[in-house]
Amino acid sequence: MPAVTADNILSLPRISGADPAVDRARPVVSVTSAPSGLEGEGFPVRRAFAGVDLKVLDPFIHMDQMGEVDYAPGEPKGTPWHPHRGFETVTYMIDGLMEHQDSNGGGGLISNGDTQWMTAGAGILHIEAPPEHVVVSGGLFHGLQLWVNLPRSLKFAQPRYQDITAGNVTLLSSPDGGSLVRLIAGDLDGYAGPGATYTPITLVHATIAPGASLTLPWREDFNALVYGLSGKGSVGAERRPLSWGQLAVFGSGTSITIAADEQQDSAHSAFDVYILGGQPIREPVAAYGPFVMNTKAELAQAFDDFQAGRLGTVPATPDARVPHGDVQGTTDNAE
Repeated sequence: MPAVTADNILSLPRISGADPAVDRARPVVSVTSAPSGLEGEGFPVRRAFAGVDLKVLDPFIHMDQMGEVDYAPGEPKGTPWHPHRGFETVTYMIDGLMEHQDSNGGGGLISNGDTQWMTAGAGILHIEAPPEHVVVSGGLFHGLQLWVNLPRSLKFAQPRYQDITAGNVTLLSSPDGGSLVRLIAGDLDGYAGPGATYTPITLVHATIAPGASLTLPWREDFNALVYGLSGKGSVGAERRPLSWGQLAVFGSGTSITIAADEQQDSAHSAFDVYILGGQPIREPVAAYGPFVMNTKAELAQAFDDFQAGRLGTVPATPDARVPHGDVQGTTDNAE
C-alpha cells in the first residue's frame, strides 16, 4: 500500500499550505474508532462513521473501509445484486481488484488506485465481486466505499457511472515534499481532481512520511473529516493522536493539519489518511438499507419500486430506468 505513487515526489506541483497570518487552524472536535463488521457475502469492513452524528457528516452518509486483508485462495468475496436510490457510491480501491456491473449498463474493473463513482439517483441495481481468477488466487484487498448524499432536487437524477483510473488522479506534494497528496475529486488549493460531483465535495488520499506534517487549506463552508487508513500519527494543531481505523472530525476554520509519528508499525512505512469534506446539504435524511431519501414516505416508495422491478433489470435494458417524475411520493414535505 498504496497503489498510486510518484517516482519523484519533488517533481510534482506543490500545495502552498496554510498562511499563518490569514488561515485559522481547525480544531479537532472528536476522534472515534470504527467497529468491525461484515458486508455483502461476508468480507470484513470497518464502519468509519459509526457513532458520529449525521449532522456533522453531512453531506456524507456512510463509509466502510474494506479490508485491509490478505485473502487465501478461494476466500475473496463480494456483494450480490442489490438496489440503491437517492445518493452516490464512491468506491476507491487502494489495493486489489473488484468487478462492477449495474443495471444502467455501467461497470468494469476497479483495480489498484482506481475509483468507481456511481450515481444511483432515481434508482439502480448493481453488483460488486472479485473476478474469478482473483477468487482462485486470493491476494491483498483494501479499499473504501463512501456514500455521498444528493439534495432533494437531485434525488431522481439519471443514474450515471464514472470510471476514474489511477492514472487520472491529480498528484500533488506538500511544500516540504514529505507528503504525497492524491486529489480524487473537488478542488484543493487551486488544483482540481478528476471526479465530477453533484454535491460540492473534496476527496483526498494522502501518504505522510514518518515525522512529516501536512497542512492543507480547506474551504470554510465545508466540513472536514480525516480517516486513518494505516499507520499512526496526529491531527490538529493540538496533535491529537489518530491511528488506522479512526475518524477525526474537525471544527470550523480554514486549514487542517495531519502529522505522522516518527515510528510506524512494521507493516506500514508511512501514515496514510483519507481526507474528505463537503458542503452540507442541510435537508432531512431518511435512510434505511440501500436507500437515502428525505422522508419515510419516499423510503416506502423506493422499496415498493424495487420490489416491482422499477429500479432496473438485469441484464441492463435502456428502457428499464426510472425517469424523474414517474415515482410517487417525491414531493412530500420533509418529516
